[in-house]
Amino acid sequence: MGKTYERIDGRLRDFIERQPLFFIATAPLSEDGHVNLSPKGRAGTSALLDDRTFAYVDFGGSGAETIAHLRENGRVTVMWCAFEGPPNIVRIHGRGEPVFRDDPRWPELIAKIPEGKKPSARAIIVVTADRISDTCGYAVPLMDYQGDRTLHEEFFGRKTDAEFAAYCESKDYVGTSLDGLPALPLPLPQAP
Repeated sequence: MGKTYERIDGRLRDFIERQPLFFIATAPLSEDGHVNLSPKGRAGTSALLDDRTFAYVDFGGSGAETIAHLRENGRVTVMWCAFEGPPNIVRIHGRGEPVFRDDPRWPELIAKIPEGKKPSARAIIVVTADRISDTCGYAVPLMDYQGDRTLHEEFFGRKTDAEFAAYCESKDYVGTSLDGLPALPLPLPQAP
């Protein structure tokens, strides 16, 4: 059944890089806080930086629970499921950090993510693995991948950076999470 691994290489790397969808889970320290689970996709907007580090671009358009939870405590789980081909589930349990657009690391990180320089990029989430594991995935349904939706990129592609910053400031749960934790810094840091 399941196994744990020291690093993400070979078969695990190939599996992760082929998946068009992953899920990220975080939670605040407060026992009555909201646990957050988010699906993430968009081809080319994530990357394995090395054999223990995964990163993805956090785009605007929704709340900022993941950012808030990571800023508070750093705990994160990332999960990929095989919806096509042989059954498999891979999880990384680890520590995550949001890297904002004014961080000196931004240019180097965004350059490592093939399609990272897209409209509405507001942070890069960097996850360092503490535990890497896989399980069978026998109960995960088979589904056919038809392609990425283009609506998000089209909508935000029509906005200037100033318009995107104003959009972020106008939304609930972007500067502050559902539980009142600091989330995305507002005003939005300028893109380099």
